[in-house]
Amino acid sequence: MKYVSTRGRAPALSFEEAMLSGLARDGGLYVPESVPQMSAGDIRALHGLSYEETAFRVMRPFLGDTFDDATLGDLIARAYAPFGHGARAPLVQLAPGHFLLELFHGPTLAFKDFAMQLIGQFFEEALTRRGTRVTIVGATSGDTGSAAIEAFRGLDAVDVFILYPHGRVSEVQRRQMTTPDETNVHAVAIDGHFDDAQARLKDMFNDFGFRDEVRLAGVNSINWARVLAQVVYFFSAAVSLGAPDRAVSFTVPTGNFGDIFAGYIARRMGLPIARLVIATNQNDILHRAMTGGDYRTGTVAPSISPSMDIQVSSNFERALFDAYGRDGGAVAQLMDELKTGGGFAISQGALQALREHFASGRVSEEETSAMIARAHAQMGELLCPHSAVGVKVAEEQRDPAVPMVTLATAHPAKFPDAVEAATGLRPALPERMADLFARPERITRAENDLSALETLIRERIRK
Repeated sequence: MKYVSTRGRAPALSFEEAMLSGLARDGGLYVPESVPQMSAGDIRALHGLSYEETAFRVMRPFLGDTFDDATLGDLIARAYAPFGHGARAPLVQLAPGHFLLELFHGPTLAFKDFAMQLIGQFFEEALTRRGTRVTIVGATSGDTGSAAIEAFRGLDAVDVFILYPHGRVSEVQRRQMTTPDETNVHAVAIDGHFDDAQARLKDMFNDFGFRDEVRLAGVNSINWARVLAQVVYFFSAAVSLGAPDRAVSFTVPTGNFGDIFAGYIARRMGLPIARLVIATNQNDILHRAMTGGDYRTGTVAPSISPSMDIQVSSNFERALFDAYGRDGGAVAQLMDELKTGGGFAISQGALQALREHFASGRVSEEETSAMIARAHAQMGELLCPHSAVGVKVAEEQRDPAVPMVTLATAHPAKFPDAVEAATGLRPALPERMADLFARPERITRAENDLSALETLIRERIRK
């Protein structure tokens, strides 16, 4: 199994090389050269398996010889052992034909734990075998950072620096990043918004001298291993609802497009997914692109669903690569237009290809709050604002004849102010995190400046 860059000018790599590299050296994102297929019989054989066993079968064809079967099974088991629910990703019924996939039972109460706990195990195993260490730098709108710090804290082979937009994450998200006391993890608050943090991260990867000096690696959803880990819960949910003998649809609240791209890969593998619905908040570049064919950035408007406050959805590049017939040159040109002009027009053929796989919807701030209130009153569910965005769009777009699964991306206690404002109830953190607000914080403030950030990282990495 080889991985190629979406911009077509970087060498093909193995799974391990692509995982440890993160971003390709031509600025592109790695994708598999071909997508392995699962037959109806293969999918049917997943019935009754544990989440860990499903993960093994779904991911194994993508990994080549990176890990032997025994090692892979052990890494998967260790990754999901800390989760607070035996099913790992349980389904809850909201209404006839509408289900909620709870992805918040991991250590940091967000869906990012499914990928990050696993990638932490993968990194540690691969780096220990190689006898090398890396510096991981990540950008976060809230959940990726806390999940990455939780997954890599205390590991000998890794230093971790997470860039997050100062004042634009929830207090719970911030404290999850700033309260770990291990010396290998650093939470860095920068001026600006998430797109600024993500841009500086990409700048570091494109500064090859710095990249090689600190052995830079990335765990944002630009890293293929992150996407692959998320493919698994689309299979586990669909099989629970009757796949492959019944098609299932999914609605995914998304900002950076990684989670819904995982659903696209599941569909490409053979999972019978009827519809993949993109759910956006008021920062709706993906909805505008899908409906109007113009992918153009605007001003990021802070919202009560801050993890979706994004205008540059990095993983959309992976979808464009397929939509443009895997023409890396065409994708590179579009990304240049985005960087220099703030956007690009999607060709009619590519837009039609995207629409064959994805639908979309947008939810306002007022509609998000109303959905939180109604879900509690009528469905008995407390939703985080991001999950509420998903449920609202799913209700608008679902076909009553096809089961719809909405991804619940975070625990409501991660966004207590928004939930309390909508319902009058302040959701409590799980018992294992009850002392979060009493823990001392370690916060580093930094300018939104590449040189300043690189200097900070050089000074703090362990030699």
